[in-house]
Amino acid sequence: MTASSPPVTETKIIMSDPTALGVFGLSMVTFVAASQKMGWTTGATYLIPWALLLGSIAQIWASTIDFKKNNYFGSIVLGAYGLFWAAVAMHWAISQGWFGPLDPAKADPRQLAYACIGYFFFSLFIMVAAFEVNKMFALMLVLINILLPSLALSILGVNPPLFSTLAAWSELLISLIGFYTAGALFLNSYFGRPLIPLGKPFGFIRKGPAK
Repeated sequence: MTASSPPVTETKIIMSDPTALGVFGLSMVTFVAASQKMGWTTGATYLIPWALLLGSIAQIWASTIDFKKNNYFGSIVLGAYGLFWAAVAMHWAISQGWFGPLDPAKADPRQLAYACIGYFFFSLFIMVAAFEVNKMFALMLVLINILLPSLALSILGVNPPLFSTLAAWSELLISLIGFYTAGALFLNSYFGRPLIPLGKPFGFIRKGPAK
């Protein structure tokens, strides 16, 4: 006589959508950073906590949850930009001498420009996908793809008055649109219905296999 098998109990962990948190983190760091570019504040020392905690940790945390929820867009995008802000925070901290005195022969701040160019290349692909998520994400990605090359060219000394201005205004607009988007995502998720519009996808590219 064989003993009966014990019953199997499955536990399903339900996790909330973290996108509002990630977008809010991006909005906060770009808003604070834009204040410096716009000339409202000065220096980069006090930008570092916002870059590290809001720009980096908040987005990376949201990204890890999106990976578990199989949200491909959110996990990759939030993770990529979260790592960007971690690196920027480290760049600023090194330039401030937090890790010791700098040797000018071994430290070229223009390398940040090439990092911005690299992120610009990837952001072009993200923008294509964002057009099929909603209009607010699409607009943010368009502005990010203005910000990144503008920052790069300004750092490299190419017409700094023009590209510094473009970088400042695009970063400010990213933050303001991001605040709206984060708020809309939060309320729409909380109330379980589209309370605040984010704009329908453009429908340029259909997801799924080609017919």
